[in-house]
Amino acid sequence: MTATTTTPEQPRSYSSPLPTPRPHLGHALASEWTKLISIRSTLWTLGALVVTVVGVGLLFVTQTRDQDYESISFTTPALFGLMVGQVAVMVLGVLTIASEHATGLVRTTFTAAPDRFRVLTAKYLVFSATAFVATTLSVFVVGIAAVLAHGGSAAGPHAAHEWLGALAGCLYVTLLGVLALAIGALVRHSAGAIAVMLGVVTLPPVLGAMLSAWEAVAPVGREILQRNVPVALSQLFGMREGGDLGPAPSNLSHLLILVLVTGATVAGSYVVVGRRDV
Repeated sequence: MTATTTTPEQPRSYSSPLPTPRPHLGHALASEWTKLISIRSTLWTLGALVVTVVGVGLLFVTQTRDQDYESISFTTPALFGLMVGQVAVMVLGVLTIASEHATGLVRTTFTAAPDRFRVLTAKYLVFSATAFVATTLSVFVVGIAAVLAHGGSAAGPHAAHEWLGALAGCLYVTLLGVLALAIGALVRHSAGAIAVMLGVVTLPPVLGAMLSAWEAVAPVGREILQRNVPVALSQLFGMREGGDLGPAPSNLSHLLILVLVTGATVAGSYVVVGRRDV
């Protein structure tokens, strides 16, 4: 009697009936947008930004006269709220990525989307657009309110460059938020990254004042006093045009400094996120 051997049947290849498109940046953008609008921190931080900028700005508008706008622009009232509201933008930038590390969701994100550079790029794009739109709308609501309340002939002539300066100021605050996101990607800790950003905003004026009192490094101190976040925002919103420290730097120079610092930090975040485990 001859034994017969049976050859095991080869498994058939499976073809999903569902469409399986190749992943691209659009998918990552949709994912990051869904995450951004799904967490309460986004509502609280952007709500704090809008309430602070619009609330303080409108209060300033009600306490001014037409003649006051001979020396300031119609968007200047928004500056006072934005000085505080910029903290909300920086906090949201940090939480956009650091909160995922705190909860462990980042592991799920990188498992579903192994291309970390694509994920990080999507975070930067979604956050930048959201922060810029929220900041710009808040500032321009205050500016339009100032025009409607004090746009008479007693306010003097006003040119379009005032509105462009305010737009540059909104871009400046957005860049601060992008810098915060990059630091959050490097530090991976919400409180630590927020502390770093608060130091970036508050320490230079103090350091500049200290160095200015020391004759050997007084020129360095004066440069720091002329090129820090509060001074840059004030100048972009038409509040400062020189003083005891000499002629004020150009608006472009303020933006360029922040662009260089933010760009270097963002580049570092790509390098670090691409090398470590999570």
